[in-house]
Amino acid sequence: MTAHTPSHTPSIPADGPGTVAGQIVGGRRMRRNRRTDWQRRLVRETALTVDDLIWPLFVVEGTGVRQPVASMPGVHRLSVDYVAEAAAEAASLGIPAIALFPFTDPDLRDETASEAVNDGNLVCRATRAIKHAAPGIGIITDVALDPYTSHGHDGLLAGDEIVNDATVERLIEQTLVQAAAGADVIAPSDMMDGRIGAIRQALDEAGYTHVQIMSYAAKYASAFYGPFRDAIGSNKTLRGDKRTYQMDPGNTDEALREAELDLAEGADMLMVKPGMPYLDILWRVSQTFGVPTFAYQVSGEYAMIRGAADRGWIDGERAILESLLAFKRAGADGILTYFALDVAKRQKAG
Repeated sequence: MTAHTPSHTPSIPADGPGTVAGQIVGGRRMRRNRRTDWQRRLVRETALTVDDLIWPLFVVEGTGVRQPVASMPGVHRLSVDYVAEAAAEAASLGIPAIALFPFTDPDLRDETASEAVNDGNLVCRATRAIKHAAPGIGIITDVALDPYTSHGHDGLLAGDEIVNDATVERLIEQTLVQAAAGADVIAPSDMMDGRIGAIRQALDEAGYTHVQIMSYAAKYASAFYGPFRDAIGSNKTLRGDKRTYQMDPGNTDEALREAELDLAEGADMLMVKPGMPYLDILWRVSQTFGVPTFAYQVSGEYAMIRGAADRGWIDGERAILESLLAFKRAGADGILTYFALDVAKRQKAG
């Protein structure tokens, strides 16, 4: 039997009455709002702008120093002079704030984190330099002891235990030298109990009532921090892990309790860290409290996206923007991201 060969190619009927698609109830065609770029932009529910970006910077000793962080392609530790230049560039692009993290000389790290309370430490010097080079940009300083301790923990050790109250006293000292240097926002990332209230009281008593507190309210004991620890040099010194003070990744209600306590103690803003693996936490915190809430796209998230993009496995530019938009959609008022400068440059270029 010879197969019948059609003499012409059947036409595909246009969507409309008389077709299956034409039977859509009420004529609601969701794709109508997606046909063109201008339509998609016009009805977009969530938008990302340069005003949403905070750029984390790593500062290191020396002059004219730019050290690549091996596990974070494209990210460098910068000496104070270069950090000031970077902050000025960020300000020129409209980025509202930068966040400072130090790579402290190993010889200056000790059991009591004495360098953290030195008013001439890297963070304080960088803060002063940025205030001179870019007075209009906000400076967020990290309050935690891990960049300064010989054991790599965020708090002080007594034997094998992280001691809470003695650590808080040290954090207060650290806070005050940072505020004196010109920090605009104090960001305690240590996860010690009661530290927000103690820091707020100390700031107010010292006359720094204008200095804000961005609390790392929900900071999880995450595997996504590895490259950051490379960047600040605590990866090789950390003894044990941080699960006695950072949150268990399986918990959500606990994040709300942490946030509620920090707000009651005087936090002005809240942070969820990491970001992408904890979008549900970000959503719950932002919806529950309705206060400025931020997400940190941490080093491991950055390294995954950048590494895959550099190998051509994903479209890097689209993946970066999609990931940041996800934070906004989940309720973030702003995002700490190592992609901040690249995104700001793209947005300025149009």
